[in-house]
Amino acid sequence: MSYHYQLWNSCLNIIKDNVNESSFNTWFAPIVPVKFENKIFVLQVPSQFFVEYIEEKYIDLLRMSLTRVAGNGTKLEYRVLIDKSSGTGTLIPSTAETSKPVQTNYSSQQNTIISPYQRLQLPDIDPQLNPSYNFASLIEGRSNKLARTAGMSIANDPGKTIFNPLFMYGKSGVGKTHLANAIGVLTKQQFPGKRVLYVSANTFLIQYTDAVRNNTQNDFLNFYQTIDVLIMDDIQEFAGKTATQNTFFHIFNHLHQTGKQLVLTADRSPLEMAGLEQRLLTRFKWGLSAEIEKPDYELRKSILESKIYRDGLEIPENVVDYIAENVVDNVRDLEGVLISLLAHSTLTNMPIDIRLAEKIISRIVNITPKVTTIEQIREVVCDYFKLSVDAISTKSRKLEVVQARQIAMYLSKNMTKNSLSMIGNYIGQRDHATVLHACKKVVDMMDTDKHFRKSVEEIEERLKK
Repeated sequence: MSYHYQLWNSCLNIIKDNVNESSFNTWFAPIVPVKFENKIFVLQVPSQFFVEYIEEKYIDLLRMSLTRVAGNGTKLEYRVLIDKSSGTGTLIPSTAETSKPVQTNYSSQQNTIISPYQRLQLPDIDPQLNPSYNFASLIEGRSNKLARTAGMSIANDPGKTIFNPLFMYGKSGVGKTHLANAIGVLTKQQFPGKRVLYVSANTFLIQYTDAVRNNTQNDFLNFYQTIDVLIMDDIQEFAGKTATQNTFFHIFNHLHQTGKQLVLTADRSPLEMAGLEQRLLTRFKWGLSAEIEKPDYELRKSILESKIYRDGLEIPENVVDYIAENVVDNVRDLEGVLISLLAHSTLTNMPIDIRLAEKIISRIVNITPKVTTIEQIREVVCDYFKLSVDAISTKSRKLEVVQARQIAMYLSKNMTKNSLSMIGNYIGQRDHATVLHACKKVVDMMDTDKHFRKSVEEIEERLKK
């Protein structure tokens, strides 16, 4: 098989995945590859109308396929055969040229007609972004560092990083929507000419339903295929919506294969999503899947301090500490507590203090009694690892014993007011240097081992019950 036939067959394999069978058989199956020389691919088509229809409806898909298979800089020309016996035909460059097509004898045609691939300027669109959700207001912590770093890389070079798509997942209120918007906001600042669009999955569903009702599915599809950075929020809402999933599948393919950027958010990982087609879930995992977890104490306090500073509030540090210690699930609750504190203080003319904070927080979250003894921590840790309390006081170097001892020391330091020497004395007769080393070891392990971090978090939850 000739090289240009091999290239064209590879293109057809891509095209088949992006159009329905009827369209493929009508508009692509009749095309015959003529030759590929000097980066110019010549395709023979049945008629002038055929050229016009492909240029209007499928040119982006065709060019993307040629570029992917034959490389960047590949030019496209159509050949409309006029006389089969003599080989006379009309060569038509892709996209409109100022000069008319020239009748030639193909055998002697010199490939001198070069058509630059220039798309007409598309009208600007409203990106539907919230400008207050930007990177400046998105505080970095251990729980969001990976997703935040990837998001900034994308905004600086959309569609060109390995994070395509970027799939961010996590529970409600952890900052997925904030980060998704921040990516779009920074992208528009860096590249004002790019077509950026933020849309919730629910809005997309409504738009698609309207398009079907009004018989404008092609317009709907064509619009989304012009987007440079598509940000889709709460994509788990596509579950069970087969027709919408099929449409989004074609949009995803087109954007990804043409080097456009996709940013997706969901409340769970692709592995845990039910009701979505496997071919979509597979594509969600092509780039980076990044979990955004519940903010830890340090991040919660940083978020509070940042918002207090931005809003020009004055809140005592002990009140900030109290909020950060007790409002643990998500960022929205933190912001809600601050708003409520300010409102109550203003309306009742009461000072913002611990007493008011306790009153407000008790209405928003369940405040659990704080662990105050090393003995409680030691017992819960040993119960979690199925060890006797005496086990972590021995000199055993078994991995499970060592880790349990270190976690008990780490939690005792963070959850009690005891000195390092006292903690070491209660847990294995160790000195304060050993306790410091254990705490550092636990922090390092939590940063690098997701399962270890989950174990520590589960123990913390048990201690709060």
